[in-house]
Amino acid sequence: MRLTLRVWRQKNAAAEGAMSTYEVDGISPDMSFLEMLDTLNEELILKGEDPVAFDHDCREGICGACSLVINGDAHGPERTTTCQLHMRSFRDGDTIDIEPWRASAFPVVKDLVVDRSAFDRIIQAGGYITAPTGAAPEAHATPVPKADADFAFEHAECIGCGACVAACPNGAAMLFTSAKVNHLNVLPQGAPERETRVLDMVGQMDAEGFGGCTLTGECATACPKGIPLMSITSMNKEWLRAARKAGKR
Repeated sequence: MRLTLRVWRQKNAAAEGAMSTYEVDGISPDMSFLEMLDTLNEELILKGEDPVAFDHDCREGICGACSLVINGDAHGPERTTTCQLHMRSFRDGDTIDIEPWRASAFPVVKDLVVDRSAFDRIIQAGGYITAPTGAAPEAHATPVPKADADFAFEHAECIGCGACVAACPNGAAMLFTSAKVNHLNVLPQGAPERETRVLDMVGQMDAEGFGGCTLTGECATACPKGIPLMSITSMNKEWLRAARKAGKR
């Protein structure tokens, strides 16, 4: 396959960025999208040019490091992570626009790399449980209803990639935050911090400068792990309950 790539290039956070055009040839349909970018970078290095910086790690759809907007879609045309997107999703002769996540809370570091440490700070605000020190408890010491376990597992699938923020027209992080809140709040192990967790994590999310949620649903559509939109409404109920109890509303 021969492709035309229009890639966002930006030297650093302070510099102005612009789209640069490159031609790549001999791309196999069985290559992943990141392998195609590897091919481009090999050619740029041989020419003595600066390779395109982009985030990646496991390349197995697990870590959430890869983060590209491809032809206007977070992670591209398939509902998967960028590393699991293959070039068979494109056609010979296609022009592909490649950009970083676009959100004020995700400033560009270089080229296609953005700073997602805002997510880390949201997790630090409440994404933990109180656990006594000592040996691990017996596995069946704390019964968990099947429906609650399924709900927790569904939300624990979030890999923190940020596609929800990139897809949202408001740049909101409600789907990410709700996934992290819900998967702990529904379990008995998360009960001691249930109220403070939702208040603190939502408060930190707002402090990071993410946009407001208007439930357009773009976040759930883009999520490669299928976190449902109802996750947000579940968290909203948790927040209202906690806020009333704390006298904040």
